[in-house]
Amino acid sequence: MTRAVRPAMPDIAADPFGERRPVRRAARRLLGAQFVFESGSAALMRLADRAYAGLPRHTLPARAPRLAVRLVLGGAAAAPAIDEPEALAMASGAGILCGASAGAGMTAICPERGAALVVVARELLRFPYHVRYELIEFAVFTLAARVLGLVPLHAACVGSGGRGLLLLGASGAGKSTAVLQCALAGLHVVSEDSLFVTPDTLLATGVANFLHVRPQSLRFVPARDAAALGRSPRIRRRSGVEKLEIDLRQPRFRLAPRPLRLTGVVELSAQRAGTGASLTALEPRELLARLRDGQPYAAGLEGWRPFVQAVRGLPAFTLRRGRHPGETVRALRQLLRDGPRGRR
Repeated sequence: MTRAVRPAMPDIAADPFGERRPVRRAARRLLGAQFVFESGSAALMRLADRAYAGLPRHTLPARAPRLAVRLVLGGAAAAPAIDEPEALAMASGAGILCGASAGAGMTAICPERGAALVVVARELLRFPYHVRYELIEFAVFTLAARVLGLVPLHAACVGSGGRGLLLLGASGAGKSTAVLQCALAGLHVVSEDSLFVTPDTLLATGVANFLHVRPQSLRFVPARDAAALGRSPRIRRRSGVEKLEIDLRQPRFRLAPRPLRLTGVVELSAQRAGTGASLTALEPRELLARLRDGQPYAAGLEGWRPFVQAVRGLPAFTLRRGRHPGETVRALRQLLRDGPRGRR
């Protein structure tokens, strides 16, 4: 008579933290660094691929460090089904930067080790936008900025011929609409809203994966493009605003193949100019004051002082919008043609 053999139980005590479980790995060159994503979860690796596959391999003068991001899928959230995850609460200590959301997920970052751990509750998989932007992107952006000494800006950047324009603007100033128009017009796109700049040489890099615009912005787009872009997925910001998530890695768009050197600064204004887009020169003192007020996080970092010393020498302008965003594109093209001299 044969005896039934009881299946072997996993030896939890031998690997209490799951460090020897099989993992998938993917390497991506991002923001001047070599990122290695690893996870035992196919779902989380798909989210990382969705965010970072197919992007230009930006290289900075410094040697590209190897940065590791481990993605872990946790158990079900303790709370019942939710309509939206809680926002991350930030903390730091013992050389670790952390963002955590009760019952949903957390990101722990150690810049000294060049590593980050992202833990995602299964419940949070219903919110891929939040996982990508508030957990994974938080790890990627913070690691790159801290390890490479980049200045992180809430700003956009477009350009051509290796030159770039730093585009600033408060919410509602039309920054995303302007970037969309620039992309459709064939300018190189570096970033829509998260830009990273070397503080002394003003090389600008970013992750130009998605562009987020309100659906009504498509009224300025040719009908064929509007029909195609209107089929993009929709996301809802925490503010409640619904936007189209347009993938910029389509053949119709041109992503900057390498970091662009900033040759000018343009503050986009929500005010209308009347008959056409209108440029007004910004004096260096006024520019630096607006940068300091609009970028409080970056202003507290070590690279801020050399950054403002370098950027104060650039031509800077306020650009009031015309009747059509295409007028904004024409003004930006002119500044790029003028090069570092700009137009004062």
